[in-house]
Amino acid sequence: MKVALTIAGSDSSGGAGIQADLKTFEAFGLFGCSAITVLTAQNTTGVRDIYEISPDFVKAQIEAVLKDFDVSVIKIGMLFSNEIIDVVRDVIKNLDIPIIFDPVFISKAGSKLLNDDAVENLKSLFQYSTLITPNLFEAKALFDYEELNKEAIEKIHLLPCKVVIKNDKKLKDEEILSLDTLFHNEKKSLFYTKLIDTTNTHGTGCSFSSAIAANIALGKSIENSIEIAKYFIYNAVLNAPNLGHGMGPIAHKKGYECLKN
Repeated sequence: MKVALTIAGSDSSGGAGIQADLKTFEAFGLFGCSAITVLTAQNTTGVRDIYEISPDFVKAQIEAVLKDFDVSVIKIGMLFSNEIIDVVRDVIKNLDIPIIFDPVFISKAGSKLLNDDAVENLKSLFQYSTLITPNLFEAKALFDYEELNKEAIEKIHLLPCKVVIKNDKKLKDEEILSLDTLFHNEKKSLFYTKLIDTTNTHGTGCSFSSAIAANIALGKSIENSIEIAKYFIYNAVLNAPNLGHGMGPIAHKKGYECLKN
C-alpha cells in the first residue's frame, strides 16, 4: 500500500484540511499520515478561531512519519506563519519525494489564511515542489495572474515547478464550465467539468490537491492525475450529503466510486 503524508491545518468540521486530505487518500486506496500545522475551530459557516502548533512540534511530526514510513508523496496545505514555513522547508529540501503544494493563504471567499509577512516566504517552497495548486485569488497575489496577462504567465513559466490554477469559470456553448489551467514546459493544458450550482464546496481545494497527490503516488502523470482529480471533485460535489448550514462538505467516497462507473 502506498503512503501519503499531508502537512496542513486541521478542520474541526471535517470537510477541509487534513481531514479532507485523509479522506481523499483513503478513497484512492492510500494510507494517509498527517502533520498538523494549525488547529481551527470552524464549521460550514466559517472559521471561529485558529491555534498555531509550535514549529518545533510540526517538524517533529513530519520527521516521525518520514523515519518510519516509506512515503510516496507529500501534500502541503495551510502553513499559516513564517516559522512553520521555515521548518517545513528545512525538512523537505533534501527529500526525493513528489510534493504537491496547495499554497493555502486566501480562501475561495477571499479570506486571508496566512500572516501577511509570510506570503513572500511561501514562495521559497516552490523550488522543492513538483506542482503548486493556487486558486484564482492566490494566483493573483503570487503572480498578478489574470488569463490574458502575458507578464504573469511568463513569470509562471519561469518557476521551478508546474502550476495548476483552479476555480476559474468559462462560458462555452452557452454552458458555464469549471476550469483548471496547468502551466508546464511553456505550454498550458485546460481541464473542464460542468459547473455545479451548489454551496456544497467546502474543502474542494484541499481534496483536489490531495487527489492529484494520490494519483501521482499511484504512478500517474501530472496531467492524468489532474484530470482524475477534476472528475473526482465534480462527482464528490454532485453527490454531496448536504450537511451544515453554510458551505457544505463533499462526498469523498462517492466521488471516487463514480470514477469507476
